Amino acid sequence: QVQLVESGGGLVQAGGSLRLSCTVSGRTSIMYAMGWFRQAPGKEREPVAAINRSGSSTGYADSVKGRFTISKDNAKNTVYLQMNSLKPEDTAVYYCAAKQTVWATFTLRLSEYDVWGQGTQVTVSS
Repeated sequence: QVQLVESGGGLVQAGGSLRLSCTVSGRTSIMYAMGWFRQAPGKEREPVAAINRSGSSTGYADSVKGRFTISKDNAKNTVYLQMNSLKPEDTAVYYCAAKQTVWATFTLRLSEYDVWGQGTQVTVSS
């Protein structure tokens, strides 16, 4: 049974940076395309970034392009989300998700993910 554990959330001032980590246990992460999603209070969960199995291909929501970077280290079974130039509107619970696949593609579609982490809170103060 694969499990995902996020870490790295916290409180940061606007303009600052945070790096989130998501560790995969139970299976090797090379089997999975991965994604980061977020949910702000009173809002639906939305995509942030996604990466394919090997880590060679990535995609981003328009709201974070140029500020966030997703990466994957399969040797460490870990996926990262580097968040720079943070804004108060980035405040949310951030979730890591995994999609088991044999294809070298990524997806930002929430419904295609099989496994979810418990989430980590990111708060950006103005």
